[in-house]
Amino acid sequence: MSNKKIVKKILPYLMIAPAMVTSIVFLVYPIIYMFYLSFYNWNMIGNKKFIGFDNYVSLFSDPEFMQVLINTCKFTFWTVAGFIILGLGLSLWLKSNTKINRFLQGIIFTPYVLPMVSIAFVWMWIMDTDLGLLNYVLDIFGIDKVKWLADPNVAMYSLIIVNIWKSAGYYALIFLSALQSIPKYLYEAAELDKSQPITTFFKVTLPMLSPTLFFLTLTAIISSFKVFETVNVMTDGLNNTTTIVYYIYQYGFRYYKIGYASAVGVILMLIVSVLTIIYFAVLQKKVHYQ
Repeated sequence: MSNKKIVKKILPYLMIAPAMVTSIVFLVYPIIYMFYLSFYNWNMIGNKKFIGFDNYVSLFSDPEFMQVLINTCKFTFWTVAGFIILGLGLSLWLKSNTKINRFLQGIIFTPYVLPMVSIAFVWMWIMDTDLGLLNYVLDIFGIDKVKWLADPNVAMYSLIIVNIWKSAGYYALIFLSALQSIPKYLYEAAELDKSQPITTFFKVTLPMLSPTLFFLTLTAIISSFKVFETVNVMTDGLNNTTTIVYYIYQYGFRYYKIGYASAVGVILMLIVSVLTIIYFAVLQKKVHYQ
């Protein structure tokens, strides 16, 4: 083969080589090493001791982990529901191309670009039991104070509110972009058929939004399972708010049980993978592509 043909043949591989090397070093290798560590007892200082599946046995026999798993599922369910419902509602409200709507689009998107740590500190003040803005407003109306972050029955929902508030604007803008790409002739045909607005929404708008809805729901589930900053800053995992990623952090970097933390990480990866596969298998056929 001539040099020109050789270069032409290997050029695509050279172009993707940096991305492949980066993925192997920062993604594939850590996953393999996590699997490896999950079979050992190690405190990051002494020698590793092979213990087989003991970490997994301890994990599934630990009632604390089962509660953490329930907490994470509760957080994920309500957060994803809030993202989708509020994001879609805002996009429908702001879909008209007016100056005030463009201004409001920028306003609702602003929280998404702010660091989660900064937002968490602001909301800690807003939800403070004695000096917080929320309880001040409740006091004006004669309503008893709520321990937003100290009550185990309320704290998790407080974190959910904060996460929805931060990211709903992002989901709204994605939905808005999808709404504006729907062909107008579909709505014109619905008007000719004298279709009611609610019927038009479910028969025209929602099916045309299904690819976007599919994508956003999947990414929201994955990101919700990985929540960390909100829990770390606002509650430190107290009052029934510990989630899986924070649980991994505690056992890995506070208790130095690296093998146990790695086993939890493997379980988290498997849960997200299974949910993703099920989601694709069940709902992908219902997605309407133009």
